[in-house]
Amino acid sequence: MKVSGAAGKYLFVDLTAGTWKEYPIQKKNQRLYLGGKGLAIKIYYDLLRDRLNSIDPLGAENLLIFSTGVLLGTKAPCSARFEVLTKSPLTNLLVGSSCGGPFGEALRTAGWDGLILSGKSRDLLLLRVSSEGVSFESAAGLAGLGTEASEEKLKLDKKEAAVTIGPAGENLVRYANIRSGHRFAGRGGVGAVMGAKKLKAVVVQGWSCTIEAVDPEGFRRISDKARKMIQRNPMSKAYKSYGTAANVRFGMKAGFSPVRNFRDRYHPDTKKTSGESMAERYSPRSSTCRHCVILCGHKGEYPDGKTRQIPEYETVGMFGSNIANYDPDLIGLWNEQMNDLGMDTISAGGTIAWAMEAAEKGLRPSSLRFGDIDGISEMIRDITFRHGEGYELAEGTRILSEKYGGREFAIQVKGLECAAYDPRAAWGQGLSYAVYNKGGCHLGSYLVGLEQILKYMPPHTTLGKASWAVFCENLYAAINSLQICQFTSFGILTEPPIPHYVPRWLLRVFTILSPKISQQLMDWTALNRMFSTVTGIKLGKNDFLRAGERITKLERWVNLCMSETAADDTLPARFTEEKQTRFPGKNTVVPIQTMVKKYYRLRKYSSAGTPRREDLERLMEEAPCPAPFESV
Repeated sequence: MKVSGAAGKYLFVDLTAGTWKEYPIQKKNQRLYLGGKGLAIKIYYDLLRDRLNSIDPLGAENLLIFSTGVLLGTKAPCSARFEVLTKSPLTNLLVGSSCGGPFGEALRTAGWDGLILSGKSRDLLLLRVSSEGVSFESAAGLAGLGTEASEEKLKLDKKEAAVTIGPAGENLVRYANIRSGHRFAGRGGVGAVMGAKKLKAVVVQGWSCTIEAVDPEGFRRISDKARKMIQRNPMSKAYKSYGTAANVRFGMKAGFSPVRNFRDRYHPDTKKTSGESMAERYSPRSSTCRHCVILCGHKGEYPDGKTRQIPEYETVGMFGSNIANYDPDLIGLWNEQMNDLGMDTISAGGTIAWAMEAAEKGLRPSSLRFGDIDGISEMIRDITFRHGEGYELAEGTRILSEKYGGREFAIQVKGLECAAYDPRAAWGQGLSYAVYNKGGCHLGSYLVGLEQILKYMPPHTTLGKASWAVFCENLYAAINSLQICQFTSFGILTEPPIPHYVPRWLLRVFTILSPKISQQLMDWTALNRMFSTVTGIKLGKNDFLRAGERITKLERWVNLCMSETAADDTLPARFTEEKQTRFPGKNTVVPIQTMVKKYYRLRKYSSAGTPRREDLERLMEEAPCPAPFESV
């Protein structure tokens, strides 16, 4: 069977009733929201728009959506990704988590563009999906198993792929994740939502459909062009050699390393956990997502003789310098443990570091201490099974700090623990954390990449940062709806002639004094042309960016209906009030409110941070649902 472009249908499963049906996608919505994250947000909004403020994230009414993009199955570069979207038990807001495992491609090649899960099973459930529909089986034999053992017990054949949760998801740890192959939908507790639905695993019988572009020759040409730009980009080459842990050395030099719960910004031993040091120590080889041309994922040989996935930068930072541990072998062991138990390493590391500092300050008793690594593995298990101190740590830093105090050093935004970049080294990254709908995720606009890694703009100025946050949020929202790996943006945006050949010093001036002109000199037409040649839907360069704006503003509207306020668009006091650190370079704090106000103006938000109804109606081409904040 052949699918030309998008299949135009999702699979809707009611876990309470044990029934399923097709959920059709209008072509208009495919054009407006693209797929992946964008369509998932629109589906969530359409199905629950009349009760967004009352949904319990761990209740039966919450939806868990697996959403694919139109590039999945086409073999476009770095396209083996899918989105998991739900209301987060950690933030009480929408959360979308991108995953590079094989499940998405299996679902798409089974003839479904996505899977919508509603309701709650009475007993632990295994869902089987094929092109014919759904079957429901008992998962009692998988109860309590780790994600690796679960996949092994499922005995998947070559045309099957699965998503599974570990014990952390079953025990409703608020930052539990979902596994697909050796990749994870990590953030915001999507695994806890799956656990609350009593769903242990979903297995898809895929590769029964062939995905074809409407314009195959045009698609081949633009895909080849994009592949070449991505592969010759210096960041792609660095990640191919050292993985994302290549960022460790950037962080040491620039001062964005997370050290002792983001207190210090620098420690000389951090170099022991760098990508370069681990490459020398573990003799890595590629272990990546399907169709990847960047090859940032690696596995290597550890001193105990076992082959492991080498941790990503975020895990290295949060379980390395952030808890004063500089042994990469231990980080690898803990990473493997958390992956098997089904737990987000960023939130786990942030929560453990908060507990260490809270104990140090006498706010809360704890066995955890900075630099004392003997009890970390046991604490990870205690969090997973909610034993002892781990019961509370499974709640995350926001809930803990509201109970015990210490909110100023609870390194979270909107309830989501921040990733391993200290924004005092990159003010734009601080804005990115503060205003991103999801909370403290680094990938909202990832301005630290432009400020400190690529050196395209000076880091310690407010000039231009709001404009770049808006531009990059729009672009990345569209990229995550296409859906293609966000790392491809380094090559696609910066390899065209103007950004590639203009002297760096000139770019650093131009990007902050004339940000909108700078943005238009970049060329992302490869992205919208891939969408158009696959689907046959005409989409220009600025239409692609406008789709990202539409997705971002609808997500904001939904979040405001749920509970978010402008007061949430800020940073922990550590970043806005604590200037002096151990970093030998420039010490500063983030002037966050100045940038947030400018961001609101550029977004056409009210002073309370709300999108204007007429603006959203223009973008959505329909009237948005009534919102509680409109009556205030």
